[in-house]
Amino acid sequence: MEIRLEKAIVKDAPSIYDLQVKSFMPLLDRYKDYETNPANEDIEKVKKRIIRPDGGFYKIMMEDRLVGAICIYWKDDVQFRISPMFILPSYQGRGIAQKTILLVEEMFPRAQTWELATLLEEKRNCHLYEKMGYNQTGIRKKLNENATLIFYKKVVSHGAI
Repeated sequence: MEIRLEKAIVKDAPSIYDLQVKSFMPLLDRYKDYETNPANEDIEKVKKRIIRPDGGFYKIMMEDRLVGAICIYWKDDVQFRISPMFILPSYQGRGIAQKTILLVEEMFPRAQTWELATLLEEKRNCHLYEKMGYNQTGIRKKLNENATLIFYKKVVSHGAI
């Protein structure tokens, strides 16, 4: 299974938006987090993520099929954040997210830290991030009675220079 990332351009916004809604709708139905769930965003937010000068959206391609996307942005060229990342439900559980994280970390070797947030209730997501070397920061944000956002950080060791 070949996974690769392609930088999205504005004309990709409709297909990325469609995947984002399909990927996050089951979570929106389950947790009712209407204010924060990406399934509830409009396409303009996707376009803004694609063109932001301090980051961008990357299409997750499996073979030649668009199966998800990951948005990366940075501060001071060393603090990187993933938000959001999603894989179509029918492609989840195949190691695509793990490979995607490895690819983005390779793409941005100057990163000193990586940060992200996920729902505490989504144990598979938490397990994935912890397996990839991300540590809970201790910061949690209760979204509603159904959902709590949990924050993760990974400090990158670049070895001796």
